[in-house]
Amino acid sequence: MSDGDDFNARITAEFRASHGKVGGPFEGAPMVLLHTRGARTGIERVNPLMYMADGDRYLVFASKGGADTHPAWYLNLLAHPDIDIEIGDETIPVHAEELKGAERDEKYAEQASRFPGFADYQKKTSRVIPVIALSRR
Repeated sequence: MSDGDDFNARITAEFRASHGKVGGPFEGAPMVLLHTRGARTGIERVNPLMYMADGDRYLVFASKGGADTHPAWYLNLLAHPDIDIEIGDETIPVHAEELKGAERDEKYAEQASRFPGFADYQKKTSRVIPVIALSRR
């Protein structure tokens, strides 16, 4: 298991034990557990992510800390967009759709104003960080 896998496993365990709340660098941030299936393997993965509520949608941001490559969970969502998420104690079936153009820019700017680390992530990379809307199925 890699350090990233260990980190995600610890955050996931804390999320579930605390009814969706976590501490450390995510203290007070809205968190979701994203269940994806591997694009090639079909193996289920669980990734803890910050999200932004947007009406009846949940928005997640494929920032990968400003890396120049997309996170694996984003590529998995492109291959398998019908997934489940956990928010608090609830598991919700959702469909993932990438936001484009002005809507993407507006939503990313809103997230960056709430959590300035997202502005830093965008500055670190030349790629446009994807914004994914998760809507109930």
